[in-house]
Amino acid sequence: MSQSQRQDAVPLSREAARGVRNARDLEGHITWLDTFSGTALGVLSVASGIYTYLGVSSLLDENGAMSVFAAIAYSTAVSVGIFVFWSYMLRLFPAVTTTRARTGLLAAMGMGSLAIVAMSSWLNAAALAGSAAVEQHLAKTVQDYQTALERAHEIALTGQALERDVARVRQSFEDLSELEAQGSLSGLAGRGAVFRVLRQKSAELSALETQIAEQTPLVESAFTEGNTILSRMRALTVEPGSVEARSIEFSEAAVRLQGLITQLRQLSVAQLVERAAQDLAASVVLPELDSSTAAGRADQSATITSVLEVLGSRAATLERAAQNVQALESPTDVTYTPISAADAVILYARNFVPSWAGAIAIDLLPMVLVFILAITHGAIRHGRDGTGIEDTLTLAELRAAVTALRDVEQLSAPPPPATTAAPTVLTPDAAPKQPQEPPREAAE
Repeated sequence: MSQSQRQDAVPLSREAARGVRNARDLEGHITWLDTFSGTALGVLSVASGIYTYLGVSSLLDENGAMSVFAAIAYSTAVSVGIFVFWSYMLRLFPAVTTTRARTGLLAAMGMGSLAIVAMSSWLNAAALAGSAAVEQHLAKTVQDYQTALERAHEIALTGQALERDVARVRQSFEDLSELEAQGSLSGLAGRGAVFRVLRQKSAELSALETQIAEQTPLVESAFTEGNTILSRMRALTVEPGSVEARSIEFSEAAVRLQGLITQLRQLSVAQLVERAAQDLAASVVLPELDSSTAAGRADQSATITSVLEVLGSRAATLERAAQNVQALESPTDVTYTPISAADAVILYARNFVPSWAGAIAIDLLPMVLVFILAITHGAIRHGRDGTGIEDTLTLAELRAAVTALRDVEQLSAPPPPATTAAPTVLTPDAAPKQPQEPPREAAE
């Protein structure tokens, strides 16, 4: 360095020197971390590929060699894609300095992350929680079937309760017939026309009451069998073993249970009671008035008219009770649909948040490394800001630079001029003398 260069050189301030030292330390750390960052990224990619293979295998219906090859090919492509994508990001994103370049790379990173989640993360989640998600689907289906069974049974029992209403109406007609037999209604004691009308309707209601009573054992039997099937379905949701095999048996039980729920809905007697109530007042066979006098026949006619009015009123009451039963909310139609592990994970994603978090984290964890490197490189550039290259050279770099400079100077220096030597003439006197042997005594 010349004298003028020594005078123009400005020493670094303490803060600038500290920034240079910090930048140098950070560069040393990054150099050391680079020795295993690629290996770590490769391990993450391979791990994601393994779980992706398990997820793809759960989606394939066949178990042949071609299916295995397809799953391996897909998982390998995913591993390579993840490794290459994050390798690009780890190298390029920390190196760019302009806002425009960083914005573009951030957009590319977002698109790539979405692509990774779409092609890998949900399959990883299926591998991590697929069986549990299918079991969750089975448990929810059991709950839906139980609700439907209980609702159908409740409606059927409400319909069976109409037996008491029918019995009350029948009893009222029987009581009226007894009064007529004593002559308290028409004034004519005996079993005449009015008595026969009352007994006719009493017999109809008695037949309806018997028909309703016959339905009760069928309702209870169907409900008991349904509960037995539900118990088996609950056991299938928690039994050890392959969830696919359990799903097959679960599907068969669901079909039988659906048939029982339909049977319970058909056992409801509300419609039967409604039709019987409508026929109760509409279909009346009027007997011939059998009084021997005109006044008696007039009394019988008036009594029958009153009985028909009472009959219509009781029938309307019974019909409204039956309609109220039919107005009850019907049980929800439940149909069990087998789903794959991947579909179950998506359908019940809220119940498997930790599994989803782990599946996504194993693919997007390198994003954190990208931001760490970007922040570190920014700190290095900030520490070197305002300093020349000569201020950032280490001693080893300075020695290498001096050695290189000397090599360049030697190569660029002109060669020394060549000199011609005069020929030497040997004379007898100038002949080289032979060395004399030392005396023996001296040698000894």
